[in-house]
Amino acid sequence: MQNDELKAAILAHLGEQPDQEFTVNQLVDLLDMQKSGQFKFVVKALAELEHDHQINLNQSGAFTLARRKEAQVFTGIFHGNDRGFGFVTIDPEQPDFFINPTQTMAALNGDEVEVEMLSAGDPENGKGPEGKIVAITQHNLTQVVGSFEVPEDEKLPAGIIGIIKLKDKKLANYRFLIEDTGLHPVPGEVILADITAYPDSHLPGILKGVATKVIGNVNDPGIDILEIVYQHNLPTEFPQEVQDQIAQIPDYVTEAEKVGRRDLTDQKLVTIDSIESKDLDDAVTVWKLENGNYHLGVHIADVSHYVRPGTPLDDEAYDRGTSVYLTDRVIPMLPPKLSNGICSLNPKVERLAMSCEMEITSEGEVVNHEIFPSVIKTTERMTYIDINKILESDDEKTKERYAELVPMFKEMAELHKILVKMRKRRGSIDFEFPEAKIIVDEEGHPTDIQIRERGTSERMVESFMLAANETVATHYNQAHLPFVYRIHEDPKEDKIKAFYEMLEGLGVQVTGRSDKITPKMLQTVLKKVAGSPEEAMVSTMMLRSMQQAKYAPTPVGHFSLAAGDYTHFTSPIRRYPDLMVHRLIRTYATDRSQDTQDRIESQLPEMTTHASEMERRAIDTERDTDAMKKAEYMADHVGEEFDAVVSSVTKFGMFIALENTVEGLIHISELKDDFYYFVEKQLALVGQRSKRTFRIGQAIRVKLDSVNVEQKEINFKLLNPKDAPTSNLLDGIELPPRQRRNDRNHDRRGDKRQRNGRNRSGKGNNRRYNDRHSNHRPNDRNRNNRGNKPRFSRNRNNTKK
Repeated sequence: MQNDELKAAILAHLGEQPDQEFTVNQLVDLLDMQKSGQFKFVVKALAELEHDHQINLNQSGAFTLARRKEAQVFTGIFHGNDRGFGFVTIDPEQPDFFINPTQTMAALNGDEVEVEMLSAGDPENGKGPEGKIVAITQHNLTQVVGSFEVPEDEKLPAGIIGIIKLKDKKLANYRFLIEDTGLHPVPGEVILADITAYPDSHLPGILKGVATKVIGNVNDPGIDILEIVYQHNLPTEFPQEVQDQIAQIPDYVTEAEKVGRRDLTDQKLVTIDSIESKDLDDAVTVWKLENGNYHLGVHIADVSHYVRPGTPLDDEAYDRGTSVYLTDRVIPMLPPKLSNGICSLNPKVERLAMSCEMEITSEGEVVNHEIFPSVIKTTERMTYIDINKILESDDEKTKERYAELVPMFKEMAELHKILVKMRKRRGSIDFEFPEAKIIVDEEGHPTDIQIRERGTSERMVESFMLAANETVATHYNQAHLPFVYRIHEDPKEDKIKAFYEMLEGLGVQVTGRSDKITPKMLQTVLKKVAGSPEEAMVSTMMLRSMQQAKYAPTPVGHFSLAAGDYTHFTSPIRRYPDLMVHRLIRTYATDRSQDTQDRIESQLPEMTTHASEMERRAIDTERDTDAMKKAEYMADHVGEEFDAVVSSVTKFGMFIALENTVEGLIHISELKDDFYYFVEKQLALVGQRSKRTFRIGQAIRVKLDSVNVEQKEINFKLLNPKDAPTSNLLDGIELPPRQRRNDRNHDRRGDKRQRNGRNRSGKGNNRRYNDRHSNHRPNDRNRNNRGNKPRFSRNRNNTKK
């Protein structure tokens, strides 16, 4: 057979089954070319076809027909699984593409890829689309961190000096080889390595790289958290040029800096924070006006005065995007000299501020306001504990100590109640999920997990910050000026429709159309289930139906707060978007020209997108750290029994939460009393014979079975399954054939629903969905202290793109 004929025959065979993969030997058999010497002709033809991009060679050494020009190809992010398969997210609101292990092109978790649709899926049967990766457009992983080892029982390839022990579960099937062209670390050292070679069809499970930095030793206290910091590519030090810049900043307010500012140093202003807080970025005051209204003053540290556009300090703050709080440490957005010093509103010293003063009626309406730069001097540094002693416990000793301020605190409490009622009237949705504080010893080992209590003082400060954020956003929206907004878009109709179906299955009647959802409608749902066994499940599923809050230049409003306009104005020490807002206020005070507005408008999309991405990075880092420390804490309690509630239900088991917010998995293989089916619409596991049912919010008794600290995995066993309630959820359902469900290594986050479900479960991560429980929650504000970017500057030539 001539070469051209041979190639045509190969293409014909592949074309008959375009989604099937063929090895060389399979093609040799199909072509009937098993005779001696014919094999090399097949290999030659295959090589030429691959060179001409007519066929593809995957990482398993198999061939497929190259994608057709008319085939649908999408760009998305690959989410790898340790079992080889993965998913590609094209649109967060649409089903992911399933990618089987032979179609991944050895893409790594987080890679940007092109995926060709193989099948569109069947939404009615809960089957998502399937695809194959046809190109890796950008690798997400460029460096790894882990402990360096030199295997004693094997001979390493030439030029390789050792390996890195990878903790990331998504990289569990890969080996990372360290080349001898970089640093030569000592076994036991935790190192940072740059990737020089990615897996391919010749080395499908191998990564290579060079050691670039020694972080520490595996036995050093806190090295575990530092590993996570490096895994998420967070900065650990401020560059020398930043340090040189802040060295020139005085640690006191100069007379020249006061020029053009309103002097408020005679007002009674207080900061109210947790006792361990060092970065005090907001001060408040309240008094009753003669007309019966309330004066609320919210005074925020004027970070924009010290962090100017185009400077090394501003570049670094932008790149970091936010402060990151990790159990026993903080990675601050700004150096301590600013965050804990001149920008911190410490008591009885002059500080520069950006003030928002509001007149608020007894109905909670802001009828007058002013936004301006000021000079302030706080009267006292108050703590949540002391304020709660005054307002809740009526503690005489504390009241005596702050006798001069007690009347103001009581007026603050009055105004807080008014603002809460106002928000409830308009439909603000109030989710209440516990937050945990992990206590560690000097070695970094967790010794306790405590639930953060939110009293009157915490909620009161939250109310005042919400009022200021809304007032500032409304002011600049009504002025039709380009601005930075914190938005929370309306839920997607399909998500709400699924939520309504779940409510219907629970017997909860709802009013209103799913295509015209309002916050008030969802607030009413929460009222209906308050105090019922279904309350936890309904709250969790409602939260999952929400979209992700983010920063944007378009004022579409904040759904869960039922706010028409909203921004982040109150924490510029720890959030770059707040600094952006202050900078805009400063700019518009003197320049509202069309050129200035056009320049700012062109910069905002990139800046707000970056801010949202850095917020996401911080949340992921915080979550990973908490998960690791919780696993480490629970490792000391294996074999113990606990009261728990079901926090999430999946086809492979159920996640449970303890009172201390620790979450773990009861794998479906551990439910040995019956064969359980997953009822997706009701998020329930139901026994085929016993009808025993497990759903979100259900109380159960569990035993801690095992803990893997490195993988952050906690596994439980169910005690007393016979105590579970029964249901008729399987009635009328055509049950699929029984499948083996005893794989202990089944992916915990095997599909998009589960990845999104756990992220939105309200356990330590709900700040993405409801700002009330995150970016404005006092406990999140008061902890001890991220591309090139555009800048707000008066001179276009100084603007960095």
